[in-house]
Amino acid sequence: MNYVNKIKDRFRGFLPVVVDVETAGFNAKTDALLEMAVVTLKMDEYGQLKRDKTFDRNILPFPGANIEQSALKFIGMEDPFHPFRQAINEKQALKELFEPIKQQLKETGCSRAVLVGHNAFFDLNFVLAAAERCHLKAPFHQFSTFDTVSLSGLAYGQTVLAKAAICAGLEWDNQQAHSAVYDTEKTADLFCKIVNQWPLSMPDDNDD
Repeated sequence: MNYVNKIKDRFRGFLPVVVDVETAGFNAKTDALLEMAVVTLKMDEYGQLKRDKTFDRNILPFPGANIEQSALKFIGMEDPFHPFRQAINEKQALKELFEPIKQQLKETGCSRAVLVGHNAFFDLNFVLAAAERCHLKAPFHQFSTFDTVSLSGLAYGQTVLAKAAICAGLEWDNQQAHSAVYDTEKTADLFCKIVNQWPLSMPDDNDD
């Protein structure tokens, strides 16, 4: 049996890219985008999906952005303007994070990136709203996502990221949770673990 080992063939021409955002609220139009992490994925010769590279940027609130103190407390951030964050403006951050995605699209022959996330539509809304503010074209499909909430609910009977990761046999550290990089990498590992349970195969050339 020959296994599908090209990522564009596994996902009908789409490229899954894992994303997590940390924000200053729940409204993508009005609340600040504070951090964004991107994890790219690759597929080995046996059709197994694996985590590849991680990219992360701390982002300055856009001018006039709403900042909810309760949201900052939840993610453990006291001051989004603190110089130690080494945050950059939203447009520059998006350009730097979109570039490796666009490069991978060219390398894999995929037609469009699809955002993978835990509660993926939340992340997608913030990314698309930020891209619109910055007059940038996001590489992501405008409404299709792969959501690990639904996938892990199906595979493990769990929808909370920490519980789903543990059920999948992944390590989990509550002290590192709610940083964009940590959550994105764990979401990527979870997504790969689930997808790899159902590898796609093609008939051998000798099959009737």
